[in-house]
Order: sequence, then structure tokens, then C-alpha cells
Amino acid sequence: MMNIKHHYAARQNAKWMLNLFVLLFVAVPLAWAQGLTPEHVAKIKNASSAVISPDGNHVAYSVSVPADPYKENKSASSHLYVLDVKSGESRPYYTVGSISNLDFRPTSNSITFLTKRSDDKTRAIYELPLDGGEAVKVYEYKRNISSYDWNSDGHHLVFTSYEDTEESSSPLEYKANVYEENRSFRRAYISSTNHMGDMDHEPHELQIDGSVYMHNWSPDGKFIAVSAASTPEVDDYYMNQSVSVVAYETKEVVAEIGNEGKIGQIVWSPDGKQIALRAAADLNDPTDGRILIVSAEGGTPELIDADFEGKYEEIAWTGKNEISFLASLGTSGAIGTIKPNGKDRKFALEVDAHSITSFSKSDKGHIAFTASTPSHPTDLFVLKNGKKNPERMTNLNPWLEDVTLGKQEVIEYMPRDNAYTLQGMFIYPVDYNEGDRIPVITVVHGGPEAHYSNGWLTAYSMPGQMAAANGYGVFYPNYRGSTGLGIEFAYSSQEDLAGAEFDDVVDGVDHLIEEGIADKDRIGVTGGSYGGYASAWMATKYSERFAASVMFVGISDNISKWGTSDIPEELYHVHARKRLWNDYQWFLERSPIFHVDNSQTPLLIMHGENDTRVHPAQSLELFRHIKVRKPEVPLRLVFYPGEGHGNRNASARLDYNYRMMRWFDTYLKTGDASAEKPSWDVEIPEN
Repeated sequence: MMNIKHHYAARQNAKWMLNLFVLLFVAVPLAWAQGLTPEHVAKIKNASSAVISPDGNHVAYSVSVPADPYKENKSASSHLYVLDVKSGESRPYYTVGSISNLDFRPTSNSITFLTKRSDDKTRAIYELPLDGGEAVKVYEYKRNISSYDWNSDGHHLVFTSYEDTEESSSPLEYKANVYEENRSFRRAYISSTNHMGDMDHEPHELQIDGSVYMHNWSPDGKFIAVSAASTPEVDDYYMNQSVSVVAYETKEVVAEIGNEGKIGQIVWSPDGKQIALRAAADLNDPTDGRILIVSAEGGTPELIDADFEGKYEEIAWTGKNEISFLASLGTSGAIGTIKPNGKDRKFALEVDAHSITSFSKSDKGHIAFTASTPSHPTDLFVLKNGKKNPERMTNLNPWLEDVTLGKQEVIEYMPRDNAYTLQGMFIYPVDYNEGDRIPVITVVHGGPEAHYSNGWLTAYSMPGQMAAANGYGVFYPNYRGSTGLGIEFAYSSQEDLAGAEFDDVVDGVDHLIEEGIADKDRIGVTGGSYGGYASAWMATKYSERFAASVMFVGISDNISKWGTSDIPEELYHVHARKRLWNDYQWFLERSPIFHVDNSQTPLLIMHGENDTRVHPAQSLELFRHIKVRKPEVPLRLVFYPGEGHGNRNASARLDYNYRMMRWFDTYLKTGDASAEKPSWDVEIPEN
């Protein structure tokens, strides 16, 4: 069905991660009929981090519970629930605080997790018996614990914690912020605890240079595989983590692994002789979506299954000759197994209408996973060994059953150069009549090393079903450079910033126009990060094609972006593939500010004031260029105090949602760029 020069699996999936986008609707008093509203979106719960017990009888999972945006501007809490697989009953186990790092403690009938209670000085490890009871603190450190991993004896553990930053010796009350200096390294330690929570000794630091991020005990508990970057800088975290093996007894490095590029997981073979990495194929690979195998004694990892036209999202070594995996296949997803030599890849589950976000496999072969579908956000599923169809175990948003949703489908189209068959999702308006020409909002994902799956596609910054309830179609293209379609496709946008990749987006819109669906005079665009870059590009370079744009934490000037972002090396290695100072003119011409004279698209720009990935000055630059050079173009810039590369807090998200939708309702629904600009104040109804 799909073909990327050779052949693409027609099914595709995506990690709802990393993509930031924004969207639409509301101008006058809002009327969403029976469809989804911003208030609905603000209360959506999602399941995540499913971990099945070794015997397959229980699944621990977390539920993201949003704060009430009318009462407190804070991020969602993560609560612990446990499913009894046999009875199908889920029970809340810990809901008084936010938890992370769920695990079943070896040799114990219990679950452990990280949290910080009101009377705690630091984030610590807590434990809960599977048969219920009170959560007990089993290990704390003088600083916050960032992550941990149990030895198979259930007694020893390895954990990481950031060092304290050095205090200034200045006698002044005023303390200046010295940029990118005096940052904390993340160190790794080994300690032990009995089942009463008492420490046997002070923790021993692993003798690893740099900042440690991942850690994993060998099955026999004699070694620990760790990844570390030479500095705590974000760029090094992305591009320069190296893997080492540390001996438990000496705490010293005994083997070095010659990996390069991005890395997402370190997994031991059951016999402890090999290590699997979920990582980049090489330094220029934009994702950590391949599998590489290396001896535990060190060496250069070997890429397996290089021709796989998908992306490995998660792996687990589940048998002597078996690696289990979660993979994206375009807009679809799959769970399966592969041999460590790259042979005999098999799918236990392939799904066209699920976006799978995590999975866990028991010793008995039962699989727990979290996934969304076009009709509901992320819930918990269980696929029992030998069964073909998974069972949905939770319904975290039952009120959705009373909400009318628009039809969602996967579409395919050819770009202007016919290089690949492209895919994306399209959501029709509620009560759409065939033959109607409708306004369409194009949502461009970030990265560009990301992709959309055929799952739930509505969030505070993604219009989805909210727009469908108000008469819009919503288009989610997976343009070239997207993930889930193999190495070749992921590399296909490199050395061509804003080139064929963004032409692919326009070609997808043209496909919808040719199909008689989209109104060519009412095409909108939005997206965050790289999708914000696309939104700015469409509002300048392609302005005659777009009736409204909403740009979120986006790029406007590739020259100043290189000098203000915290990931310039990542930009070079996996995107531009050339240095800024070797071709300033090229970087300038690939910048929206260069094309401002074309601008006629009403543009709403939104940005977090504390964004270090794409500096807020990127939004200010485009705002100032358009305001001075094209003062007749409707324009607005909104900054969010306390927010970074995307809004995390509840009130900021709802504010953003309403502003975006109001902008589209004002300029896209009518296609009238001369319409009066909506009030600077956000119009949110009383709760």
C-alpha cells in the first residue's frame, strides 16, 4: 500500500511524544454543538507506563490527571493504578501525589515508584504491596532521585541524582545567572536496602566521567550498563551519550561500547553476554529507532534489521534468542519479536487504528500496552498469550461516549516530485456531507523526526475533534523526514531545510482540494517547534495559499536560531548537515523572515518565555519583521510566562487553546483577512 521508493508497510503508528502543535477555532461566543470542546480537552485523562508483573497477573500503570485550569495553573499529576488481569478490575493505589519510574521489585510481591510527599525533603523510592496498603518509603537520598533500577536480588539498586550546584561566594544579595556554567552533573550510585527501608551503607558512586542518564543491571547482578554524556548540556544528551559497562564490586568501567548518535535504551541478554541498544544507526540518524547488538565485553555495536521500513519505539530482551519490540509502521503500530541476528521478525499484533505508546511483556507471554484510537485517548490494553485480539481494560474518559466525533481516516497522496507515496490522517467535520468544500486546518508535526499515528489526535495544541465539531476538516501530514518509515525516509529531508519537506505539506493540501474536500480559499496551518517553523513558512513563503496561521514555539530565522538554541550540534548532524558559517545565505533563504514581503496571511504567534530549545526571540523576530514591513497583515504575539518549549500547565494550555481556535474562527472560516482582529484578551467562559 505504501511505497518509499521500494515498499512501505501501509500501516503506521506514532509516539504521541515529542510533537508540539497548535490549533483553532472560536471567534464569537462559541457553539460546539454536541462535539468536543476546549473544556473537554482540558479534563482528558491518559494511561501510560504500563508494566506487567513477571507472572502476568497484574499490570501497574499510571494515569495522567490534568489540573483544573480554573483553579490552578500547574501540570498534570501521574497517579498509580493496578489491574488484576484475571478479574479485569483496576484499583487506584497511589493518588495523593505524582509518581514516576514504576517497577515491580524483584523477590517481592510489591510495586515501587518515585514520588515526593509533602513532608519529604527529596524525591524518594516508595513501595506498595500488591495486595494493597500504605505506601512506604524504602529509599531516600540527600538529593532528589532521578531514576533507579533494581538488582535481580531485590536488595541492591543503582540510581541517579543531580549534584548540587556550587554556591556563589559573592557577598552581594544579587546573584547573576552565568549562562551554561555551573550546571549540575547527573551522577550514578549503588546502594542497598532491606525490606524495612533501612540502608545497609552509604551509596557508592560509579566511576563514570560525565553526566549519567541510563543504567541497567546485568541479569546476574555483577555488572551495570550505563550511558553518559561528557557534559550536562542538552546537545550532548542528544548526540554524545556513550555506553560503558561497570563492575559492581569495583564500581569501575570494565568495557567500553563504541556507539554514536542518539540512544534510547540499553537492554541485557538473559545470559549477560550481549547488550542490545535501541539507538541511531549512525551519527546522522535523526532517531533512536534502530536495534544494535554488541558484546558485553565491549566493541562496536552491529546494526540489525537495517532494511526495516518502520521505527523501533521500545525493546525488551525476553528470551535467549528473542527480542520483543514495539514498532511504528507509518501511521500504524505493531508489537512483535525478532532474533538478535536480525532474522525472523514476527508481529504478535498489528493495528491500523491504534497509536501504541508503551508495552510490557510477562514471563508467560502476556502483553500489556497503552494506546489511543481515533475514538478515545490513551487507555490500557492486554493481549494474552495465544490470543489475536487485545482487550481494552480501561475507559478513562467515559463521558466521551456522549460526544459526537468526526470521521478519521488515513489518506495517501503523491508529492510533486513523485519521490514517495505519502500518508497522513484526515478528520472530517461532524455531520460532513460528501461534496461539501470545507475549511481545512493543516497540523504540521515537530521534529521533523516524529510522525502522526492513526490514534487520538486532539490536544490543547492540536485541533482535531474540536475543529471537527465546528465545521473544519483537520489534516495531519507525515511529510518526508517523518519517522516510522525506515532509515531512508527519515534521512530524506536532510540538507534541505523547509524545502521538499514543506512542499509535501502543500501537496497534501492540494490533494484534498483536488478530491473536492478542501476549499482552496480557506486553508489554515498550525504546529509547534518544527511545525511552528512550517506555520511561519506557510505564512510567508507560501502565504498566498494559506488564509490563517498559528505558529507555536517556532523558528523564523535559522541564523539567529543556531546561535540561541540549546541543540546546535543536533541541528547540524541530523538536519542541516552543513555548518552555518559555511553558507549564511542558504540558512537565511530557508528562514521565514527572508520571505516576509510575501506575507498576507493573518498570523498568531505563541511562545513560552522560558523556551531554551527555540528561543522566544525567534517569535519576536518574525513579529517585528511583519509589523514593520507588512503592517496591514493581521498579527499578534503572545508570550506565556513560566512556560518553555510547549505549555505544561493547565491554565496556560486552556488559554492557548481558546486563542488558537478564536484566530481560526475569525480568519479561516470566512477566508477574510480584512476581518477585525479579535480582542487581545482571551474570551473564556466562566466555569
